[in-house]
Amino acid sequence: MTVGQICEKLRLKSLTGDVGMDREVKGAYVCDLLSWVMAHAHEGDAWITIQTHTNIVAVATLIELSCIIIPENAEIEDDTIKKAIEEGIPILTSEQNAFMICKNLISIGLGS
Repeated sequence: MTVGQICEKLRLKSLTGDVGMDREVKGAYVCDLLSWVMAHAHEGDAWITIQTHTNIVAVATLIELSCIIIPENAEIEDDTIKKAIEEGIPILTSEQNAFMICKNLISIGLGS
C-alpha cells in the first residue's frame, strides 16, 4: 500500500503536497520519543507522532520511514514542513487521535 492510498482511505491531509505519495508503507510505528523511534521503527513504516519539530524529519530520513502522520490536527512548524519537502518525507495530518489512526490502518489491511 502506498502513502497516497493510505492518505485517501483514511482521509488524511498532506501538508507536503504530492511529495512521497508513491512510497510503499510496510507497517506503522507509534511513539513520541525520538531515540526510541530510531532504535525500534523499521524502514517503510508510517510513523505516528504528536511531535512537530524539524527533528522528526531527520529521524524519518535516517530510518527511511514512508511518512509521518500527525494526530489531532496538531499545529506543525513551517520549518518542519519545508524540511520534509526538501527530504521527500510526506507529512500527513488527521483530526483523529493516534489510537484511532492505528485502528483505521489495521481496518484497511496494514499490519494484518
